Amino acid sequence: MMIQEEIVIVGGGIAGLATALALKRVGFQARVLERNPGLRAGGSALTLAPNAWFDKLKPLYQPIQESLVTNLDSGAIQEAKFAGTEDNRENAGVRSVHRKALLEALAEELAPDAIRFSSKLISIKSETLQDSSKVTVLHLEDGTGIQAKVVIGCDGVHSAVAQWLGLSQPLNSGRWAVRGLAIYPEGHGLDHGVKQYLSGGTRAGALTINSKEIYWFVVTYSSLERDISTNPELLLEEVSKNLAKGFPSEFLNVVKHTDRSSLSWVPLLFRAPWNIAFGNAYSGGVTVAGDAMHPMTPDLGQGGCSALEDAVVLARCVSQAHLTAATDRHWLEKALKRYVEARRWRVTWLVAGAWFAGWVQQGGGGGEEWWSVLARWFRDRFYYPFILPRTRNLIWRNSWRFDSTR
Repeated sequence: MMIQEEIVIVGGGIAGLATALALKRVGFQARVLERNPGLRAGGSALTLAPNAWFDKLKPLYQPIQESLVTNLDSGAIQEAKFAGTEDNRENAGVRSVHRKALLEALAEELAPDAIRFSSKLISIKSETLQDSSKVTVLHLEDGTGIQAKVVIGCDGVHSAVAQWLGLSQPLNSGRWAVRGLAIYPEGHGLDHGVKQYLSGGTRAGALTINSKEIYWFVVTYSSLERDISTNPELLLEEVSKNLAKGFPSEFLNVVKHTDRSSLSWVPLLFRAPWNIAFGNAYSGGVTVAGDAMHPMTPDLGQGGCSALEDAVVLARCVSQAHLTAATDRHWLEKALKRYVEARRWRVTWLVAGAWFAGWVQQGGGGGEEWWSVLARWFRDRFYYPFILPRTRNLIWRNSWRFDSTR
């Protein structure tokens, strides 16, 4: 069976649903193909900064204004501000939100049949029709074929669409992260905010979501000696007795309250910045967005945010190019080209900046090599007090808010 579609989005995660909604707001319907039988449940929470805030969720999540960073090796405590600058106070702070809540909020604004679940992509090819126009043909695991004028790959870090375009495979940063959601049915009693801890080459943190839930993480250069990633009890034991050994009891207590189903252990991957800057991120009517275009480490908190930005910019480019649709049969292809040109250098900088932020914050690996000693000195004296706050303000100013597509 062959189906005809104008715009198809591969992947029903944050990038895919946000892109579909942004296109809807400027008058275009897209079909979202999601391989799972329902909305993705992977990942417990994420941080949204002002450059990507979705106003529908604002009443549910309070902003966080600062992060307290404790160096467990020296005992020093520093404040890392999220508060913005004098001309940006209304957008100050970040919010830690449930990933599922964001996905549901996006999906609720789409047409009931916009998302086609259980639709696993198995092949992509380009075809030329009898009228010399080109379409992209997608073949799904259930035997369905789809002819689409535009295909937008939002299918994550290991994107099949990105691979088809020729973008390189993501690189391993050499760091790993374990993440979880701690639940306190009677309330945790902690102040709303972020607390981070540094020790050697390990960084950990806890972010309050509300009065009963805390999102936490541990990022380390150590890999597990055995694969216990699917065994929550053993993974929590590894965190408490090894990865976060000697960390404050307050943090270990958070780990102890973890909802076992929320645990994840993943390598931190990123695409080489030069591949994003000079690689082929579009071809004819095919392009990519979100992690499919620019997978990055989480150290600037911009993975989900940049996906929402992608959606805004792509929708605007399509809307503007549509003005010439009556006289230019290639207007959609030109819209995708403008989108990639508009996003390419910003996300290149974000990917490189996130990698550098992670390397610096974790002391260049935590060893005694000269570069690690230099990284820790730079981190403690310059990065947290001066560079990180200014970097955030720069990111937040030069951005496209998702709700601006209304």
